[in-house]
Amino acid sequence: MPQIFNFFKTTMPPTRPADFYLGCLDSCIYLDFEKDENNCIFLKRISFDGFGCCELTNSPTSLNIKESEQFISIFKKDELDQDLLTMLVQKCISLNQDLIWQDAIDKYNLL
Repeated sequence: MPQIFNFFKTTMPPTRPADFYLGCLDSCIYLDFEKDENNCIFLKRISFDGFGCCELTNSPTSLNIKESEQFISIFKKDELDQDLLTMLVQKCISLNQDLIWQDAIDKYNLL
């Protein structure tokens, strides 16, 4: 059975800058995304209850142009497309799995 994340848009303090913020799993996880110079979306950091904040500092891999446009389009709407957003977020996590704590990925069944 696929994981149901129930993503929601959120904000963060100025000390945690990013272009897009998501929370999920009843606020157990927060994800911060940015656009690169080509408007491609990448995961900048991810926070997990019980683990802390994981900064992806070693050149995280971005979504491609089409996926990034889909991601940005989702944020322009009031209601988030949970299915498409799940696919895009999981792709970001998968692309950068080597930069994210594997025990947190496993605990929260992110992939």
